[in-house]
Amino acid sequence: MSALPNCPKCNSQYTYEDGDLLICPECSHEWTVGSETELIQEIVVKDANGNVLQDGDSVSVIKDLKVKGSSSALKMGTKVKNIRLVEGDHNIDCYIDGFRAMKLKSEFVKKI
Repeated sequence: MSALPNCPKCNSQYTYEDGDLLICPECSHEWTVGSETELIQEIVVKDANGNVLQDGDSVSVIKDLKVKGSSSALKMGTKVKNIRLVEGDHNIDCYIDGFRAMKLKSEFVKKI
């Protein structure tokens, strides 16, 4: 049995350690090892319409986007499921069928 604490967000018992962080595989919540009540600063990401996005949301691309290293483009209306929010210029990590793993800017998507 693991000596790691349950997830403070969803109370899952399947947490695991990754460096200085504890991570919940069920809800993707991350927090520091030193204090289970101390939360990592949440990232606030908004789509093109100003709706707040969260991990696991589904979004739709609002304009055709060129894809580096590919001759085809990501077409307007493409649906992307189960996004993950990250810090940086391209603040959405996702998997798109036919294009594999990609990073998108939140200004080019809208929440479904």
